Amino acid sequence: MGRAGVADRSRKSDGGDAHRPQSAEFIQLLTPEGELTTHPEFAVEVTPEGLRGLYEDMARARAVDAEGIVLQRQGELGLWPSLLGQEAAQIGSGRALADRDHVFPSYRDHGVALSRGMDPADLFALFRGVSHGGWDPAEHNFHLYTLVIGAQTLHATGYAMGLAKDGADAAVVVYFGDGATSQGDVSEAFNFAVLNDAPVVFFCQNNQWAISEPTEKQTRVPLYRRASGFGFPGVRVDGNDVLACLAVTRWALERARNGEGPTLIEAYTYRMGAHTTSDDPTRYRDATEVEEWRGKDPIARLGALLTSRGWADEAYFAEVDGRCRQAAKDVRERVRAMTVPDPGLMFRHGYADGHALVDEEYAQFTAYTAAFADSEGC
Repeated sequence: MGRAGVADRSRKSDGGDAHRPQSAEFIQLLTPEGELTTHPEFAVEVTPEGLRGLYEDMARARAVDAEGIVLQRQGELGLWPSLLGQEAAQIGSGRALADRDHVFPSYRDHGVALSRGMDPADLFALFRGVSHGGWDPAEHNFHLYTLVIGAQTLHATGYAMGLAKDGADAAVVVYFGDGATSQGDVSEAFNFAVLNDAPVVFFCQNNQWAISEPTEKQTRVPLYRRASGFGFPGVRVDGNDVLACLAVTRWALERARNGEGPTLIEAYTYRMGAHTTSDDPTRYRDATEVEEWRGKDPIARLGALLTSRGWADEAYFAEVDGRCRQAAKDVRERVRAMTVPDPGLMFRHGYADGHALVDEEYAQFTAYTAAFADSEGC
């Protein structure tokens, strides 16, 4: 069952929670109104405790993310890419992972990082410019953020091929956006993955906008259908439905671990904020579109389910809000306490055993910076 308390079934449940069947092309288990529904191939069993855990995970991710925007506006961070609106896709898929699985993220997957037990301060250190990586990938099997669009799909595929050759009972999930699907790296990764039966799940968060370019300017067909052209399954899931994202990702991971090869998941969601804090989305998208998607808010819909079933009350939501505010406060205090590292560190970890040319460059750099210190003392 796992921490989230939700178990997958490969057959449709015959329980009494069905409200309306869904198209096989769009997997949804929780409607925007907060009602449980059915899908012909996927179903979940839920517990109140498990749903509350998912709710708090999403709420915490949103609070930490909002703090990132505030810190950047106050000059504490150089940049911040917000996940606002994509909490269900990230928490649902993140909670589907086993500890032995590996994650290759892009640069917006803060919710996935938190679901893996990552220290949020490590994420902020990268965008504050006081770390070249931020964390040890082996500690939580959560690899470094990739800012080169789509490159992580190749990294993940290669790593998954290695896991398969080692006989490891583990899978890889790689996260990327709809814009990355226009990169050749992604197509190459698809081809390598299917030809080598790599245990990798390609998780595309289609948030409708690749910076200022809408998805319809990138593709003539739904993104999940691209997988069929390479010879492996692709599915589209309601990316604002945390239960559907959890169920589908667990299914895809199980396929991968069983040696059945890759799967492409298109989580159909929406970026509610700017692409990054250097972007102004009002210049390229209509406010009515944003309002339409606001009605599909992933946290609000799970909150509606908890309320309607009597599994949470106002006191519970207030407690969660308090814990989320404290988490954001803790991040703020730790970010402001971060110190500037020694610039010479960039020369010390390029080679395990050192390198004569790097040593020479380090000596020149040291002499150069020392000259500034001498001039300040005059």
